[in-house]
Amino acid sequence: QCNTLARQSIRMGFHDAGTWSAKLAAAGQNNGGADGSLVLHGEMTRSENFGMEGAVGLAQQLYDKYNVSMADLIQYMSTHATVTCPLGPRVRTYVGRKDATSAAPEGLLPNVHAPAEELIALFADKTISAHDLTALMGAHSTSTQKGVDSSKAGYPQDSTPGVWDVKYYNETLEGNENDCIFKLESDVKLSKHPAMASEWQKFVGDQHHWNEDYARAYLRLSLLGVKNINDLKECTMTLPA
Repeated sequence: QCNTLARQSIRMGFHDAGTWSAKLAAAGQNNGGADGSLVLHGEMTRSENFGMEGAVGLAQQLYDKYNVSMADLIQYMSTHATVTCPLGPRVRTYVGRKDATSAAPEGLLPNVHAPAEELIALFADKTISAHDLTALMGAHSTSTQKGVDSSKAGYPQDSTPGVWDVKYYNETLEGNENDCIFKLESDVKLSKHPAMASEWQKFVGDQHHWNEDYARAYLRLSLLGVKNINDLKECTMTLPA
């Protein structure tokens, strides 16, 4: 089943890659994205990155031992964890990124209390459409929360956190409260937003559809901020079968 290290690794991939903005890049601040700065430049002290210490510690150990970039290592750990989780998809995986020389800009990761419109706009600025955001949010199928409500630390976002399945989509929509599930405020808002509600409903009960859309959306996310895309080499074949 998906274990703590796997879910932390998946989240680590999101949090490193997600710190890029097209608007900032156009204004000359073209740093952030999938560049390893999460581990290399002190971003783990930021409150939004709480709870990934195990995966970050392993990434640092592997980085110290092998001649690889931290940027690649973080994304490889994320896609490796995804396919290792039961029912998880194989996401196309590339290496050859350059590591960051400075920390990513702050304020570019989603806030669980933000309005849906603000969150959709945040991801649009990363070139992530509402459709792709709907697919990416399904990663919460295996997540557990710690920092949002400390009284319910460890609560999952669906009833099967050990399996990469689509129960998250249905259970987020359900009106009845499940005492064993912690629904993130942002997830509930986005599930009902007109730009996402239709696709959200399509993922309910359709594992194949979601896996395909997630794999495509995550590939895009994993390349945010990468300035040498044409030099990357595919290594998907090294992931577990």
